[in-house]
Amino acid sequence: MGNFHCLYLVLLPLCFGFFVNTLSQGDSGSDAITDVYIVTLKQAPAAHHFEEKLRRQGHHQFHNGSSSGRLNRFHKPRNNSRSHSGFRSYISRVHDSLLRRALRGEKYLKLYSYHYLVNGFAVFITPEQANKLLRRREVANVVLDFAVRTATTHTPQFLGLPKGAWSQGGGFETAGEGIVIGFIDTGIDPTHPSFAADASEHSYPVPAHFSGVCEVTPEFPSGSCNRKLVGARHFAASAITRGIFNSSQDYASPFDGDGHGTHTASAAAGNHGIPVVVAGHHFGNASGMAPRSHIAVYKALYKSFGGFAADVVAGIDQAAQDGVDIISLSITPNRRPPGIATFFNPIDMALLSAVKAGIFVVQAAGNTGPSPKSMSSFSPWIFTVGAASHDRAYSNSIILGNNVTIPGVGLAPGTNTDKMYTLISAVHALCNDTILANDMYVGECQDSSNFNEELIQGNLLICSYSIRFVLGLSTIKQALETAKNLSAAGVVFYMDPFVIGFQLNPTPLERPGIIIPSPEDSKILLRYYNSSLERNGLTRKIARFGAVATISGGLKANYSITAPKVMYYSARGPDPEDSFLDDADIMKPNLVAPGNMIWAAWSSLGMDSVEFQGERFAMMSGTSMAAPHIAGLAALIKQKFPHFSPAAITSALSTTASLYDKSGGPIMAQRAYANPDVNQSPATPFDMGSGFVNATSALDPGLILDSTYNDYMSFLCGMNGSGPVVLNYTGQNCRGFNSTIGGADLNLPSITIARLNQSKTVERTVTNVAGNETYKIGWSAPYGVSVKVTPTRFFIGMGEKQVLTISFKATMNHSVASFGRIGLVGDQGHNLNIPLSVIVKVSYNTTNN
Repeated sequence: MGNFHCLYLVLLPLCFGFFVNTLSQGDSGSDAITDVYIVTLKQAPAAHHFEEKLRRQGHHQFHNGSSSGRLNRFHKPRNNSRSHSGFRSYISRVHDSLLRRALRGEKYLKLYSYHYLVNGFAVFITPEQANKLLRRREVANVVLDFAVRTATTHTPQFLGLPKGAWSQGGGFETAGEGIVIGFIDTGIDPTHPSFAADASEHSYPVPAHFSGVCEVTPEFPSGSCNRKLVGARHFAASAITRGIFNSSQDYASPFDGDGHGTHTASAAAGNHGIPVVVAGHHFGNASGMAPRSHIAVYKALYKSFGGFAADVVAGIDQAAQDGVDIISLSITPNRRPPGIATFFNPIDMALLSAVKAGIFVVQAAGNTGPSPKSMSSFSPWIFTVGAASHDRAYSNSIILGNNVTIPGVGLAPGTNTDKMYTLISAVHALCNDTILANDMYVGECQDSSNFNEELIQGNLLICSYSIRFVLGLSTIKQALETAKNLSAAGVVFYMDPFVIGFQLNPTPLERPGIIIPSPEDSKILLRYYNSSLERNGLTRKIARFGAVATISGGLKANYSITAPKVMYYSARGPDPEDSFLDDADIMKPNLVAPGNMIWAAWSSLGMDSVEFQGERFAMMSGTSMAAPHIAGLAALIKQKFPHFSPAAITSALSTTASLYDKSGGPIMAQRAYANPDVNQSPATPFDMGSGFVNATSALDPGLILDSTYNDYMSFLCGMNGSGPVVLNYTGQNCRGFNSTIGGADLNLPSITIARLNQSKTVERTVTNVAGNETYKIGWSAPYGVSVKVTPTRFFIGMGEKQVLTISFKATMNHSVASFGRIGLVGDQGHNLNIPLSVIVKVSYNTTNN
């Protein structure tokens, strides 16, 4: 099994349950308010010790075990062995000793000792005990734990991987090989063929730099891990201590009882060529973006409740120690972090240490769009991904007897197109009228015993789709079972008018059927149906059902030239710097990637989507689906450039992103939840960041803009009043930095100025990672701003650097964000784009404004 070890954790939930019951009573027997707190100490964590050791040595051992001498100036070292058992044991003892001394004789429960990225621990205590800890001189910070939430058969083709990025490295057989992606998510189903180690005859060794383990539990038995799935753990201590852990649904193991984690892992690194069969229909073959990358799972989110920061930080800390190359988080906090800045929260600060260790970190932007400042991923060291459509869609339609065609959704076969079928509403096909009086939801077709089979047999059954389907109280599958039992020719679902603005993805239907997602179109169907009824003149009972229709079917995909477009739910910038919604000088999202209607693997016991229960694949939408696309593509870059820093990977992805859709027009952004395709306009950098990811160009960026850990520290120290907070989180004193910088001064592949007070000059330094080349520079200025870039032309040799000076001057007073771009065009074919955004403009001369 290679480098795998097993952890037996079967009794863990029982142990935690006992402690919770005893602790919650407090010492006096009265009810004490207890909660989980994350405590950080002033002593540096193991990663910082390791970094200092590397700095003194001046070299680094790379993943193949050979020394490469001094580090390239734009390459960040990759950790070969992050496992420090002696230091870990020492840190844990320090934490235990501190707790005993600070809380003498009092009851408490330590959940985790963080030691690698963060020196601290999570502990279940009262607020009074938290204050005692905060007063200790060894303690830097005490933060109340907070909740977090979860935020493809065709996308490899849409992104041009088979003939582009994959072909550059030897095809899908080697794409991403040697790279380990760590997923902080809901776990994984190890039985899925997308994670099998024998999907190819090509040799598939476990990377030597990875030292993770595989937990063994009843749901995750020995042998679940392999050369593909190289590590799996779960973290639930915070949830268990709160008494909300549901072992029957959530599983105290890495097994995925939700489906979300299985889906994201396979979108990034699932095996190539896995058949997608859902509801008995074949929808092609699936592949992850980097099908030969390795997967390490750190389960910290759960079906019943989501997750908590204490568990997420534990997962991040362990992933970094194990030696992952990339961390993928399709999760976001439930609220903006309070305090001096959004960047200062336990998750983002742990990820800062991960970046210092050379790990590329990607996070979903959040599904809280399309309103401005809805971003849920904040920090410049995190690569934030929004969701866009791709060009494949599944459409269904019903053709009525009056020649009106109504569009709908449903991954379903059609009826015989040469025949029209009688439409019969469920409420008009009851066994007796008393059912309708007793069951107001009978029209949802959940119980076949309520209906007259002789009336429905061979006809199209009309059922209502209400909010109960959204909540999982009623299901499409049960309605289809009803139709099957009644021998209906098919099912037509109309949208209840109370379900306003609900966007419905194509849903698998084993039988002919369609779901009409628009309340307006549903009214058209019902008007035609009701107007075609013939009733007895005396009794008013229905004498004849006159409405007829045929269903075209939605199994065949069609392809649009208007893709990609930014989806309405994708969170938008500007990046909120604090809970007061002041704007940061940081552009978010970084870019957008395919996130809408994504086919990917599904857990055999996945509960997140009722309609895909029991299936091996599911079609899901969200920024959660976009982030793993970037994690997989980053693995391809890391494979080609093993020593690229996280910032270099960020730059390669960002500067090469596309600004245009398939038709050559500007990428559009949906602006409203209801009727999103009607309410859209050209996307701005606050919608799509640098643009839509271009996988092939990202592997040959020409120039990169690099940033270091010290740059991020200078940025954090440059914020007013941040010194004590920086010291608390990092153990480093801001006085140790000779100069501080603002967000606009970070060497990012974008420039954002939240407030341009008359004028400002910033610099960007580019480094040539290709051959000798001459570049010309052009730009478009944001509205109300004049821009000047120098030089406008330069020659740069391989490995050399060039400083660009960009001057901004406000030409009017203006408080609406405006946007521009800087373009660098090389004579060897490299093209780079740097987006510009300026929000508030304050001009010298205001007399004419």
